Amino acid sequence: MRTQGMRTQWQLFLAFLRVGLLGFGGGPSMIPLVRAEVVTRHAWMDDTEFGDVLAIGNTLPGPIATKMAGYIGYRVGGLGGCLIAVLAQILPCIVAMVALLGLFTRYRDQRWIEGMSQGVVPVVMVMMAQLTWDFWQKSRAALGWIASLVMGVVAGGLIYGLDIHPGLVIGAILVAALLRPERNRRRKEASS
Repeated sequence: MRTQGMRTQWQLFLAFLRVGLLGFGGGPSMIPLVRAEVVTRHAWMDDTEFGDVLAIGNTLPGPIATKMAGYIGYRVGGLGGCLIAVLAQILPCIVAMVALLGLFTRYRDQRWIEGMSQGVVPVVMVMMAQLTWDFWQKSRAALGWIASLVMGVVAGGLIYGLDIHPGLVIGAILVAALLRPERNRRRKEASS
């Protein structure tokens, strides 16, 4: 039993270390990597659970990748798993920042430094497009394409048109889903 727990902690460490090492560009670029580790590689969650964690994580302040690492680590390995996942996720960034900022200050006038930072942008864009497509497929399967499209357009209008914080939009949708009359009626019928 203890060996299985240590193995799980080690898997958590390696999973979030990979995310921390390969997640160039910040939290949003790490989300597809977290999904690949948590849903695809280790099956600690399914897509629906991952989507819920992502939605709730977006409503809270702070970096999304760290919040997700903390929650997933806790869910999979308890408090120790939470600490291990968060440390594994942020450690590469801390080490890289210290090392690369020293190099960057020394060589900042070089053209290859500018090219390197510009070259990463299309890769992050493709990763975000893949994540968007995956969530569109899940939403379309659960709600239908019309409802998904309407909700996406309304959410985009609120966020980009009216400058409402995404956390407030997600929070409102979560509250609306909890207060949905059909859901409450089904819950009462199931308990009868």
